[in-house]
Parts: sequence; C-alpha cells; structure tokens
Amino acid sequence: MRATQAVCALAALILVWQGVVHFLAPPRYLLPSPQAVAGVFLQQPEFLLRHGLITATEILFGLAAGSLMGFTTALLLAALPRVGQFVWPVVLVLQALPVFVLAPVLVLWFGFGLSSKVVMTVIIIFFPVASAFADGLNRTDPDILDAASLTPASHWQILAHIRLPLALPSLISGLRVAAPLAPLGAVVGEWVGAAGGLGFIMIQANARMQADQLFAAMLILALFSVLLRLLVDRLTAGLAPWAREQAPRVISHPERFSTS
Repeated sequence: MRATQAVCALAALILVWQGVVHFLAPPRYLLPSPQAVAGVFLQQPEFLLRHGLITATEILFGLAAGSLMGFTTALLLAALPRVGQFVWPVVLVLQALPVFVLAPVLVLWFGFGLSSKVVMTVIIIFFPVASAFADGLNRTDPDILDAASLTPASHWQILAHIRLPLALPSLISGLRVAAPLAPLGAVVGEWVGAAGGLGFIMIQANARMQADQLFAAMLILALFSVLLRLLVDRLTAGLAPWAREQAPRVISHPERFSTS
C-alpha cells in the first residue's frame, strides 16, 4: 500500500511539474521539463552513477558512525549523570551552530576528500540520535525506577535492563529523523570543496546554468533520503516489540538483578 501511495504521489508531482512547464513556459535554465531531466539520466548514466556512488559512500559511513556515536554518547552520559551535566551544554551549543559554518572548517582540517564529508554527515546524524535517545533514557517512568530500587539491582543493571529497553523507541525515532538528513551533510561538504559527488555536480551545473543536470542530482539525493528512511524502518522493525507493554513486565522478575 505504501509503495502504491508513493508511486501515485510521484506521478502527481510529475504531472504538476509538467503542467507548470507547459503553461508558464519558464526558461529552461530556471525550470527544465521532466523530459529534459529524464534525458540526463539516459544520456549520462555512468556519470551520474559514478558521482552518486561517491556521495552514497559518504552518507553510509557518516550514518553508521553518527548513529553509533549518538547512541554511545547518550548511554554514557545517562550512566554518568554528573559528567552529563557538563557535557550536554557543550553538545547543545555545538548543535546550535549552522552546518554551513562548520563545513569550511572541516574541509580545512580534513581536506577535500572523503573524510570531511563523512565528518559533516556524522555531525548531522549525531545530534538527533543522541538527543532522542538521551530523552528516552531520562524519561523512564519513576514508578518503575522506584520499584527497581527495591531489588538488589545496581545502577548499571537498571540502566541496562530497564532504562535502555524502554528508551529504544526514542532511539528509533531519532534514527528515523536523522537518516533522511544524512545526504544533507555529505552535500554541504561537497558544496564547500570536493572533486566529485552529487553536490559537486550541483555546483558545476548551477555555474553552467545546466538546470536539467542540477535537477537530476537533486532527484538522486531525494531517492537516497527515501531509501535511507526505508532502510532504518527495516532494520529497526521488531527492535522494541515490547514498547507498548513493557512497563509492567520489566520489574516482574526482580531475581534477574540478583547479585548472587
């Protein structure tokens, strides 16, 4: 059903696009027709594939590293709340900085190659994952924690067996928000400085007023965002099946926390 809805929405968008081009007749360098953009895919498939693979590599490395860093940071700061009191304000300040401000600095530090784009993608991914997961860890039902405190469970056992499982839905929500944003990090890095990638194509096409090539790169990026969201949905499906009914069951077996 979702696939059918997506195809119908895409078809409607293309029809509207074609209607605007047909009735308003804007210059081709401002708004190319769907046929012109399709022509780019037919005439330059190897060119688009080569640069698309560069951007896809940056996105996947950045998504994996950013998700892992966000998960680890939120978990460690929840485990060490005194440290979190000092670290989280720094994280929030860094989050407030626009990515366009950081991009030139990252290119200066890491060069024009893969590294700077991966780091930029990591930054884009890190904040929503870390923030969502930390929020889930900090919002554990106090009644559950009070009940767990009556058992021999240690702080670390409560974190691992109660707070972390109950925070998994928040982690999944953070991943779902972050994944479609991953292409943004890679493209911003490529805009600042790169020798390849879809962002590189967009900058070059814009300078040459080749709007059809620019739109082709944009469509590939949009496809990447959709695929990443679907990938996250598939990988996280069933990760927290107890999300709606776990609260009463987490503390139903206090012997799990026995230190003996």
